[in-house]
Amino acid sequence: MNRNLPELDWNRVNKLIELAIDEDINNGDATSISVIPENVKTEGRFVTREQCVCAGLPVAEAVFKKLDSKIGWISHCPEGAVLESGTCMATVKGNARAILAGERTALNFLQRLSGIATVTRKYVNASVGTGTKILDTRKTTPCWRNLEKYAVAAGGGINHRMGLYDRIMIKDNHRYIAGLEGFDGLVAAIRRAREMYPALEIEVEVDTIDEFKIVHKESPEYILLDNMTNEQMAEAVKLNSGKVKLEASGGITLERIPSIAKLGVDFISVGALTHSVKAIDISLEM
Repeated sequence: MNRNLPELDWNRVNKLIELAIDEDINNGDATSISVIPENVKTEGRFVTREQCVCAGLPVAEAVFKKLDSKIGWISHCPEGAVLESGTCMATVKGNARAILAGERTALNFLQRLSGIATVTRKYVNASVGTGTKILDTRKTTPCWRNLEKYAVAAGGGINHRMGLYDRIMIKDNHRYIAGLEGFDGLVAAIRRAREMYPALEIEVEVDTIDEFKIVHKESPEYILLDNMTNEQMAEAVKLNSGKVKLEASGGITLERIPSIAKLGVDFISVGALTHSVKAIDISLEM
């Protein structure tokens, strides 16, 4: 399991929880109010119905605490743990109305985050023994980035930049829009970025070996090898000789991970970790 998880940004997480609760409950859980007596207590168990990597228990707990601060919660596994089908992940105790009102919202968070962690672990396992690290991307659900990158880390992956503010990343659209299609323009862009933001690392996307050679001379911290074949990436690794960090990206599938990782790139970035993940089947049993 991964014990070096990034901190959750609770200011953002609490806002998401409040919005999710308002979206679901609005002016009241009409069913529970009409069916369940006000002071009834109950206990529920979160049980996974398939093998998964656990992520999101603190968020699920926060959902119930937002509805009723007196609700009790016990987590039965750490974040990042691999769980077999039928495992009890957590127990929630307290007011029945509050627990039923928070059930779906808590599950939505827990199921998606565990899904991301589970998929990430598959990619990480496919690169074991090579030294290549699996990166996430900015292809995240709007306003869920901190949560989804947290789940990637729980699955053993590495977080790429959090946003546009914490790394210079010169991609093809930047070069095109700025009129920097030529190699001279690309060199100028790298140097200008270094001058304007000396504290930030620079990453440059390249599509060809010719572009790689030009960029490599400018010594950015990272070069992104975009949609290259394994043969092209192998040539880039050889030319690089460990000078800068190399990231493979574009057209990455789980099946390709072992062959790419063996080439000697430092990172493989995978948008699928967050943009098309399947939620884990988890239920709350009373």
